[in-house]
Amino acid sequence: MAKELELSAVLAKDAIRNCISSVAQGEDRRNGDTLRSCYWSDATIDFGVFAGSFDDYLGWCVPGSPEIPVTQHFLGQSNIQIDSDSKARAETYVMSYHRVKAGEEERNTAMGARYLDHLEKRDGDWRISARIMIYDWDLDWGIAADWSKGLMGMPFAADHYTGRGQGDFSDGFFK
Repeated sequence: MAKELELSAVLAKDAIRNCISSVAQGEDRRNGDTLRSCYWSDATIDFGVFAGSFDDYLGWCVPGSPEIPVTQHFLGQSNIQIDSDSKARAETYVMSYHRVKAGEEERNTAMGARYLDHLEKRDGDWRISARIMIYDWDLDWGIAADWSKGLMGMPFAADHYTGRGQGDFSDGFFK
């Protein structure tokens, strides 16, 4: 019995980690279907600069603001606590990059934060039921370089090297 409980906890934590990483991918690619698979429809989200229902959050993320054309989320450790067969909590460290339009220029910004997630298992599926974001630091790296045609003065050999948001080359990688 103890081994079954231990295996159940390992499987739950793996499903929760996959859910959390899929949110980051869904936000970076502004993919509503991916985000729908990670949150319950009655979920609440509070990022400080945005707070609301899942539907409001989805409208905020997809297609995303043209003032923030590129995002990338790097996830660190997750401390996951299984509270019952159907409830869990997770704190996940995140560092995110955002290219932000500021007048005539684009700026590179980054922040360090933590996601505090309440997760529920319904019909065998773990998803987020509530998320709060706690901010630890913020950094403005300055004016962004235009790397759309290449890097460090060297052109790309094909069009698929740049991407994020919609039409990302990697979208078909796992299909």
